[in-house]
Amino acid sequence: MPDVGFLDANGLAFRLPDGRELFRDVSFKVGSGSVVALVGANGVGKTTLLRILSGELTPAAGSVRVQGGLGVMPQFVGSVRDDSTVRDLLLAVSPPPLRAAAETLDAVELQLMETDDEPTQLRYADALTAWGEVGGYEAEVLWDVVTVAALGVPFDRARFREVRTLSGGEQKRLVLEALLRGPEQVLLLDEPDNYLDVPGKRWLEARLSETGKAVLLVSHDRELLNVAATQVVAVEARSAWTHAGSFGTWHAARAHRIERLAELHRRWDEEHERLKELVRTLQVQAKISEVMAAKYRVQKAKLEKFEAAGPPPELPTDEKVAPRLRGGRTGVRAITCEDLELTGLMKPFDLEVFFEDRVAVLGSNGSGKSHFLRLLGGDRVAHTGTSRLGARVVPGLFAQTHQHPEWVGRTLVDILWHGEDGRAGRDRGAAMATLSRYGLGKQGDQRFETLSGGQQARFQVLLLELSGATLLLLDEPTDNLDLNSAEALQQALDEFTGTVVAVTHDRWFARSFDRFLLFRSDGRVVEVDEPVWDEARVERVR
Repeated sequence: MPDVGFLDANGLAFRLPDGRELFRDVSFKVGSGSVVALVGANGVGKTTLLRILSGELTPAAGSVRVQGGLGVMPQFVGSVRDDSTVRDLLLAVSPPPLRAAAETLDAVELQLMETDDEPTQLRYADALTAWGEVGGYEAEVLWDVVTVAALGVPFDRARFREVRTLSGGEQKRLVLEALLRGPEQVLLLDEPDNYLDVPGKRWLEARLSETGKAVLLVSHDRELLNVAATQVVAVEARSAWTHAGSFGTWHAARAHRIERLAELHRRWDEEHERLKELVRTLQVQAKISEVMAAKYRVQKAKLEKFEAAGPPPELPTDEKVAPRLRGGRTGVRAITCEDLELTGLMKPFDLEVFFEDRVAVLGSNGSGKSHFLRLLGGDRVAHTGTSRLGARVVPGLFAQTHQHPEWVGRTLVDILWHGEDGRAGRDRGAAMATLSRYGLGKQGDQRFETLSGGQQARFQVLLLELSGATLLLLDEPTDNLDLNSAEALQQALDEFTGTVVAVTHDRWFARSFDRFLLFRSDGRVVEVDEPVWDEARVERVR
């Protein structure tokens, strides 16, 4: 029977290489059977905190205690593109003793292929013994179950397959199966739902709800957090606090906490001013009276003690992301498709989209949804039939991949300075003011390709604002946005005068739409009354 798992973080602090304090006095617990969501804006230190908890980084202060063994899913899982194999990936998320024993065994096996003498055979026997002692054979039994569950084939057939031949979702599922089924009782999962389609996310939610392990996870998927998390640890204002309820009640709890902290700060400031004024008055009176001098010393000591104790916890300040997607009035029919067939992708379909409609485009990966948006945006996409935009409809496309070769090597200020595609150029002052509204003020002189995925997404929304688009074509716009940015975008779309067509797998985001276009597995494109998330991959003759 494995130990009951728990993680205890106590008083953790971390400073950046330049000496700046990232966070301090971070304390929380993750008990067995609980799923704790770690939330916070980009850059507050969530990934750094996970690296401290996993032992990869040393904190400036504080301690971490883990019981029951620790399993870690790094963020890179899903985007592995090197020559590593399935076995390599499973070893990468295994305990260090298992990794070390595997490395020794592999090295001796290579030697044995070149030199089959007695000393090498003895070293090989020792390596096999060590592999068994650290649980290597039990791990291989587990991996067989894992590869069958995730890939549909036993470990012997999957072990030498290159990870880069797996989709991002398959990579995630493989590692999640290994960690959730494995012996480690404490799991740190960094964005485990990235690359998973909605059925995959629902599978993860079900597994998290039934696991008896202690789980700490980082995710930007609001629906997954709402369904799976039993507690929320918020990293903000250079520290952290715990909400003992679900993500669904966290926003209200946070607002109440900020209100309470603001009142505590007001009271502290008032008391601070009162004590300082009293000390100043007594300091003057102390010069003419020994009795007042004694009172002065007492009150001065009281002031020093009050200041040493410090004010209440720092007030959180949200990163200001304030899109102004104004749009404008267009003809009543914004989009008309007649007998439109995306060549090799979907069967012919008709569609009318009207001014101010909010249309969510749903379906499995590879069904042609992104091609459809690109066609509406004016790109050359092979098709038959017709698609027309209405009067005064100006399309603006948000690309899912963030791949813009024309922006590589250029700073954000430079891109805004020059303008393009009907977007007027902006001088440095105007450019920096706009960037600041999107939380990108410090990145103005940074090259586009060096931005994080979330920063690139925000910059694309900024360009849509400046383009004067009256038809927004959004391809997975919330994929890389933190919670604050996703909610700011959603609010901006609510206020947008114009039409919105968005491809999304974000169930929370899809709730704000009023029409749903489904790319079905049989190749048909149909409108449905509510979101459909379990559509299979498109059946095509190959």
